[in-house]
Amino acid sequence: MKNTLFICKANVDRSKTAEDFFSEQFNLFDFRSAGIDKGACEINGSNFISQDLLDWADRIFVMEHDHKAWIEQNLDSNGKEFIVLDIPDSYTYYSIELIEILQRKCNKYFEL
Repeated sequence: MKNTLFICKANVDRSKTAEDFFSEQFNLFDFRSAGIDKGACEINGSNFISQDLLDWADRIFVMEHDHKAWIEQNLDSNGKEFIVLDIPDSYTYYSIELIEILQRKCNKYFEL
């Protein structure tokens, strides 16, 4: 389970922070991120979730339950497990508070 995908609404703050931060910390894993709001992703020049990206992932973290629901309604999750982090959209990119929450909730998944 080395391919890890982080998903939020626009792939600007939460999921992008997770991808960038964990890529620096755990080099034996491949991290990517995406958003579920196509319009927001286009405006921000960020990654919009695709079936190929979902298929690539061994482990999928979503920031909110709504993100999981959107994926299950719009893409084929192929029975993959989603880990819901319950991180609200109230943090900026790479903020210390967001990184601390991500570490607390995710580090255990990357221990070898």
